[in-house]
Amino acid sequence: MIKLCGIRRQEDVLIVNDYLPDFIGMILTEGFRRTVDMNTAEKLSKKLDRRIKKVGVFVNEPADNVKAAVERLCLDVIQLHGDEDREYIRSLEGLCEIWKAVRVRSSEDIYRAEELGCDRLLLDSFVKNAVGGTGVAADRSIIKNTDITLPYFLAGGIGEDNIAEALEISPDIDLSGSVETDGVKDREKIRRIMELYRKLTQKGLQI
Repeated sequence: MIKLCGIRRQEDVLIVNDYLPDFIGMILTEGFRRTVDMNTAEKLSKKLDRRIKKVGVFVNEPADNVKAAVERLCLDVIQLHGDEDREYIRSLEGLCEIWKAVRVRSSEDIYRAEELGCDRLLLDSFVKNAVGGTGVAADRSIIKNTDITLPYFLAGGIGEDNIAEALEISPDIDLSGSVETDGVKDREKIRRIMELYRKLTQKGLQI
């Protein structure tokens, strides 16, 4: 599966509707470069092809805000990028699928995340004072040598030049900055990465 994160413009939705990634992500916590407010997120959601699943990305967001976003946007997935603990995650169970992002420094980071009770992990790079979206590759040697029991997306610095290597580690990948130009999603880059992804995974575009 492939997820394109940081969708925030009407133009972005038109692009992804043409190329049909499995998931798109919207940053719904304030204070980040790709953050979208709820009104914008609702407009984008209404125009999104129903075959594409919606992921709401949150960072230490009050649980009530997450619940409200799931209901208003009909989110398919909650993706947590902060310091959320088991109790917090338990309070969200039953709403939809829950993913926990891990800034990988060691195998222990991954093992601790697995104990939180999420459905899936998203393994990203560790960059000081950043929670994601840095374009820096995760330490794949750690990931390869960790006995991971949950399904996971591989994130961090994945683009045309290394997508084949990334897919050897995980069949599920997350991209954002590599499909942007000057900070906005680029149709041509998305076209190329989706065609390459489908060639490497032999997944046809179903219209």
